Amino acid sequence: MMPQKPSERGAALLSVLLMVAVLAVIAATTLDRLRLSSKLSANGNALAQARMFTYAAEAIAVARIEDLVARDAAQTTLSGDWLGKAQSIPIPIGSATAAARDAGNCFNLNSLVTEKDGRYLASATGQDQMTSLLVVLGTNENTARVVVAAAADWADSDITPLPNSVEDDGYRSAATPYLTANRLYAHPSELRAVKGVTPAIYAKLQDWICALPDPVLSPLNVNTLLPEQAPLLAMLFPPGKMNLTLARSYLAKRPSNGYGSLIRFWAAPEIAALEPSPLVQGQVKLTSNYFLLNTIVSFGELKLAGQSMIVASPAPARVVWRSWGEEE
Repeated sequence: MMPQKPSERGAALLSVLLMVAVLAVIAATTLDRLRLSSKLSANGNALAQARMFTYAAEAIAVARIEDLVARDAAQTTLSGDWLGKAQSIPIPIGSATAAARDAGNCFNLNSLVTEKDGRYLASATGQDQMTSLLVVLGTNENTARVVVAAAADWADSDITPLPNSVEDDGYRSAATPYLTANRLYAHPSELRAVKGVTPAIYAKLQDWICALPDPVLSPLNVNTLLPEQAPLLAMLFPPGKMNLTLARSYLAKRPSNGYGSLIRFWAAPEIAALEPSPLVQGQVKLTSNYFLLNTIVSFGELKLAGQSMIVASPAPARVVWRSWGEEE
């Protein structure tokens, strides 16, 4: 056998070292992917478990809402200190809280239309109320009416734009073209897609709007409407007709056990003087039918925030939609 030259031995050693380096990289990559896979699997399991706890919270909330509604069929009041109060829910690992609020005390975006023969038609009353709300929140009335007309056109069934509004043609010219929904709003965040709804306008509205599953005027329960929600009471009247100070003070002096009668609510001189229309008088309620449950589940490193819409009537109470997102 011919002895190897020093240069050949050096080349062989270099090849071995190169092979070892490649194997090390492969091993490191494999271990990293294994760790990532294990992490994703653990996160997936944690997410699934957190959602199960959310379902449990929903079941508890549904039972308690049924009890609340059954307690007094004539009116839903703040009795029991249930509104917005976070309740701790015992779970084996981590923590969970749930808080319910009256989901009817908001401006229902779907009140911008009414249903007739299976079609959605623009509602003048719904548009007037959203305009009043925007004005109360500090938006110029002319700007508000343009935005509101576009918001109604988004949900109505036809393709004919309302005055000062747009339908599909107004959205095809966008940088990323899209079309109007021509159906009920599924979630209040959908309003951001409507032409004219700037980030500033949406920021004003986001705490006051909702998307109830029915195209009905916002069913405000004056037994649970809080003084800080005075803009919702003011929106029932034309812009500027009811000032916020009046609305806030009237809600603040509500009887502790509720009004008991809508006649009692509307008979107050400061309210009667505003001459509410019969349609508005019929919209105001003493009972609540829609409830929004907010849950937060902390499980390991995961913190899951959930929202569930619960409808109480017709019985039994039930969840009609839910959404989840990671709590920041």
